[in-house]
Amino acid sequence: QLQLVESGGGSVQPGGSLTLSCAASGFSLDYYGVGWFRQAPGKEREGIACIASRVGTTHYVDSVKGRFTISRDNAKNTVYLQMNSLKPEDTAVYYCAAAFGSRCSDPQSPDSWGQGTQVTVSS
Repeated sequence: QLQLVESGGGSVQPGGSLTLSCAASGFSLDYYGVGWFRQAPGKEREGIACIASRVGTTHYVDSVKGRFTISRDNAKNTVYLQMNSLKPEDTAVYYCAAAFGSRCSDPQSPDSWGQGTQVTVSS
């Protein structure tokens, strides 16, 4: 019943931009912390961005600070990841995940995961 549906992945050239969407059904994202994760082939999954439940404070891993922006539109029950100045090392499968009440400050097992969407950055 708690589902996340992702969209927006694709192929872009270095320096390009892409926006990923994570739409929720069956629950209100406003009460969940939502994180974006990515995993490249042969590499460990890493969390790259998070937006806290209700308060909406945002957090980013250093490698994407200043380039990526996570946001939430409560009216659309959707979280976005705006990605600018994309680099080849950003190539990965991107996932969104939601954890009830999360403030992003501590590890927490998500209650729901999206299906993942491929982002490829190449020239």
